[in-house]
Amino acid sequence: MNKEWEKEQQRVEFIQDVIDQKVAHLNQNMGGLKGGIIELRKTFWEDVTVNLDEPDDVIETFTSIKQQAELLAERERTHGQSYRLLKQLDKLKDSPFFGSIDFLEDGEKSAERIYIGITSLMDVHDEEFIVYDWRAPISSLYYDYSPGPATYKTPSGIIEGTMELKRQYIIKYGQLKGMFDTGVTIGDSLLQEVLGGNANTQMKSIVATIQREQNHIIRNEKSKILIVQGVAGSGKTSAALQRVAYLLYRYRNTLSSDNIMLFSPNPLFNSYVATVLPELGEENMDQTTYQQYLITRLGSRFEVEDSFNQMEYTLTAMDEPGYETKMKSIRFKASLDFKNIIDQYVKDLSKEGLIFKTISFRGRTIVSAQDIYTYFYSLDPSISIPNRMKLTSDWLLKEIAKQEKQERTKDWVLEEAELLDKTDYLEVYQRMQNDLGEKEESFDDADKEQRILAKSIVNKHFKRIRSAVKKNKFLNTKALYQKLFSAKSWPDGMEDICDETIEKLQANILSYEDATPYLYLQDQLEGKKSNTLIRHLFIDEAQDYSPFQFEFLKQLFPHCKMTILGDVNQAIYAHTMDAPSLLNMEPEGTDKIVLRRSYRSTKQIVDFTSGLIAGGDMIEPFNREGEKPVLTEVESHDDLHVKVEECVRLLKEKGHETIAIICKTMKESEAAYEVLKKELPVRLMDKNANSYEKGIIILPAYLAKGIEFDAVIIYNASNEQYGREYERKLFYTACTRAMHELHLFSKGKRTYLIDQVSEDAYRKE
Repeated sequence: MNKEWEKEQQRVEFIQDVIDQKVAHLNQNMGGLKGGIIELRKTFWEDVTVNLDEPDDVIETFTSIKQQAELLAERERTHGQSYRLLKQLDKLKDSPFFGSIDFLEDGEKSAERIYIGITSLMDVHDEEFIVYDWRAPISSLYYDYSPGPATYKTPSGIIEGTMELKRQYIIKYGQLKGMFDTGVTIGDSLLQEVLGGNANTQMKSIVATIQREQNHIIRNEKSKILIVQGVAGSGKTSAALQRVAYLLYRYRNTLSSDNIMLFSPNPLFNSYVATVLPELGEENMDQTTYQQYLITRLGSRFEVEDSFNQMEYTLTAMDEPGYETKMKSIRFKASLDFKNIIDQYVKDLSKEGLIFKTISFRGRTIVSAQDIYTYFYSLDPSISIPNRMKLTSDWLLKEIAKQEKQERTKDWVLEEAELLDKTDYLEVYQRMQNDLGEKEESFDDADKEQRILAKSIVNKHFKRIRSAVKKNKFLNTKALYQKLFSAKSWPDGMEDICDETIEKLQANILSYEDATPYLYLQDQLEGKKSNTLIRHLFIDEAQDYSPFQFEFLKQLFPHCKMTILGDVNQAIYAHTMDAPSLLNMEPEGTDKIVLRRSYRSTKQIVDFTSGLIAGGDMIEPFNREGEKPVLTEVESHDDLHVKVEECVRLLKEKGHETIAIICKTMKESEAAYEVLKKELPVRLMDKNANSYEKGIIILPAYLAKGIEFDAVIIYNASNEQYGREYERKLFYTACTRAMHELHLFSKGKRTYLIDQVSEDAYRKE
């Protein structure tokens, strides 16, 4: 084996030498390119023929400028590509490859050793691959097969053969640190090395440790909808991000990062995953949260409640009046039954009942709401509501144009024209030329001057009205949504929901559970706001989305493929408690992959957390040993804080760099922070946090979703805090954030949820 080790180290050094040569060549070319770009910018106008005397000269000038600009753009593009390649080579030099296979293709006499890394590398003559990109077709052998018969797909067909050897490497700073020959997909030795380290404040690429089932997620190309149900710590999010990188590689001529979007649970998570794609040499896709999307469309009109405020209310307001009504409202408005009610409402509105706004100018009615109503319903009823809205908008713009013309002779226009100073006068004239297309080179008589100024002034004032009409603001969507809850046909027992909704709408407050139905109604009336640019949509923490929200997303992204990831055991929001999850829905064109093996936590932590949920016995822990979770019961808050402080200090002494004190709610987090900050260097994390650093943080359980920490302290695992069945998944989510150590403290009696866990799975102190 020593000879093999020496041989592989020589391979590392050979590749590093190739990289050095390529870097030197690139730097030399880039130096010339950069100098050329700088010189081009300096002499841009010297090399352009400028002549505006005759029409032909103008065309020649335009062509000359265009050619010079294209030359500059091409050189800048080449420079940018070279810079990106330099960054890739720099990463590759540190760790040139992480795996290799010896593959004997059928019909060949000898096996070829294929080295696999984060990107491809060719020899100095660019003739042969010396490292293959992990996304290349042949690299799938590494992830999908053990030594023996193996096949892989290429654009020209299926290649068959025999894998004679599979080898994994740990290479750091150009030095071979570990090497394993393995008969399984990815050896436990390599995983132990990777998973045994400290948690990072940003997710890392997992290309060296992708498992077979994760590889099926990454390379799936045929599914319209790919659903991934993965237990906590199963690597589903990591696999999804590698999937993005794979798709960008596989379809690099037709797909870019602009065509991919990720809906993530919170801004903190966006920051957490932001480095994965750049690490693989790809540009980041568009990342947003569902709440950010809602705010973009509704934030200027309403105070929009977010899901975290809703969660806080759900977990803290049990004794407040109206709580049961709110909970009933949340669940009902998340359902497809409510969507069906809105669909029927829209059908009824097609015949009668739309509510419009009167269009006024300077306190005078231009077009009344009744006139708009009459015109709209005079149109052919077989035409859809959105198309009739467009016809009505066109009609209104013509009516407004008539009013605009009449307005030019009004006294207020003459007065405003007389008050113009020289600057305003020139601005009006310039705007007139731009907006109205006037060709006069000067005001050559007083009457013409007056007409032009009047036209420009009135046009400026009517611009806002025309813009509003084009955006369908003459339709009163708020009144129509309110009217939906004023109907007499609601089933018994729903009156309280209707009253609560109307009360909030009148105060210009839109509850989180109302935001999606409101936008859905608006889009049914005005026309769907489809996003055709996005071709692949990724939805993480999909268990938090209601069936209504999913149907709405399908409408927003009608032509794209979807990758839906989540864990039904982490469905912590009120609207998902009794509703079918996206992860259980299997519409046409759906494939489903289930990940049962947990890699994040030690075997001892997985043994404990799997006992908290139904079906936990199906979870397979990765065989990484650690300490059993520790449960400590105390009598008072003072004792609780003393014990937590002691625990944090011990964890830091052990070398744990990210320690999370997880509370049930934000309210509890704030209270704990106020006490603990006196003794510990803690930071409080709220819903607005978009990044975190190593150290000790305090946060509510619902903000910790998707993130992992070296050690987790459950601040108060008492029955008072987690004594209700619907808090089970929240408690499970909090506990499964721990990689190496889990400590649970309880003020008073521990939560009954722990009673269902085997006493052998944890230690009491």
